[in-house]
Amino acid sequence: MKIRVIFAFLIIFSLSGLQAQQVLTLEQCRAKALEANKGLKMSEEKMVETENLRKVALWQMLPKVGATGGYTWMEKNINLLSDEQKERINNMGTTIQNNLDQSIREETANLPIGGQYIGDLLTNILNNTDLSSSLNNIGHDITQGFETNTHNTSFGVVTLSQPIYLGGRLMALYKSAALLNRLSGIEYDKKKEETLISVDEAYWQVVSVKHKKELAEQYAALLDTLNHNVEELVTAEMATKGDLAKVRVKYNEAQMSLTKATNGLALAKMLLAQRCGMPLDSDFDVSEDNPTLSLTQHQTFNMDEVWQNRREMQMLRISDSIARQGVRIAVASLKPNIAFTSGYLFSNPNLFNGFQNEWGGTWMAGVAVNVPILHPGGIYSVKAAKAKRREVAYQIEEAQQMIELQVNKLNYELELAYKKLDQSQSNLVQAEENLRLADESFKAGMCSSSDLLAAQTAWLSAKSDILDAEIEIEMNSVYLKQALGK
Repeated sequence: MKIRVIFAFLIIFSLSGLQAQQVLTLEQCRAKALEANKGLKMSEEKMVETENLRKVALWQMLPKVGATGGYTWMEKNINLLSDEQKERINNMGTTIQNNLDQSIREETANLPIGGQYIGDLLTNILNNTDLSSSLNNIGHDITQGFETNTHNTSFGVVTLSQPIYLGGRLMALYKSAALLNRLSGIEYDKKKEETLISVDEAYWQVVSVKHKKELAEQYAALLDTLNHNVEELVTAEMATKGDLAKVRVKYNEAQMSLTKATNGLALAKMLLAQRCGMPLDSDFDVSEDNPTLSLTQHQTFNMDEVWQNRREMQMLRISDSIARQGVRIAVASLKPNIAFTSGYLFSNPNLFNGFQNEWGGTWMAGVAVNVPILHPGGIYSVKAAKAKRREVAYQIEEAQQMIELQVNKLNYELELAYKKLDQSQSNLVQAEENLRLADESFKAGMCSSSDLLAAQTAWLSAKSDILDAEIEIEMNSVYLKQALGK
């Protein structure tokens, strides 16, 4: 009864362990990697950044409205007249009357008859009219009119400015910003492509090591059986202890290979978990045990289409366009700049009504023109921008050559992997037949354990070569697709 209970518990625990293990497909691994990859998130933010920079460049061509205001306290008022001028204006009546009195006396003194009497009479008349006081009051009013109450000054201005012509700089800046936005989108696609390839590499590495572990287990089982059989033959004195020692050495080597495969599988799963954004100790398995050989062995390529599709070439072409806009921006610094401005200015005291302590304002409009006359730095900027564009052109030529070389190299490696697979499959057929015959001969006592060991080793090597060739074909197909820009 106890044995049955223990056995039931073991079954329950084993089933719960199986249910807890997550089985992942390649597509699931790709989706997890895309979701967890920090580089992709940074690329997404880069796209948002460049899109907003494009909008900034667009608004540089549109009108801008701004407002400025302020308050100022000053210890002294602003004086439009000097103290001497104030004194002269305030006493202008007295000065005028004195001058008139003197002029009257000088002129009447020359009269032949009654000059003195006439002069005194006119002087009395002027004094009775109080001309000096009246004019002094007028002068005082004038000086007060020129007084400014500027102890407390408030002001403000609302302006509108619209660039009319800046040598083509604004349009070039906008096009450059739009190209940068496109460039960030291509960089995102490239980063996504690289992420998927890294996941594929880790995934198929798990598949490969998993199969290598299964092969190691099968090989160890064969050697375990052979070890048991040779022990019986030694007991029956039909084999020597040397034969048994050879088998045990191979058996120990198989156990060591199995241990390495087990550890390698654990490490491969850790790498896949890391690239999928999962904890390194995640317990999971992969569902696709065999690679899908999706590409044919023989292919032809149109390099013009390849260059058009490759992300690197797209980025370089955009870089060339940006360099061309850089030349236009540099040339614009040597051209005239024209801008229209308008606005409304208001202040307190009122500048337009005798500095009265009230708000007053006025509309204004104008055109500003700036013409560069002596600007050697701009000339060198143009030369530098043109050199930058020539540099990008050379980069494009070099990239085309490297891409063509890469495509041909990967295509050659793919064809070689297919040939390796064909040869390995042929070798496996022969190795399986050789193993069957060796096993029958050993059981019939017609061959030694060494011959059977050699047959088993050849079978293991053939199976391993097939697995390596299949994984190599799968990865070379992925690399070739990337090289073709697909």
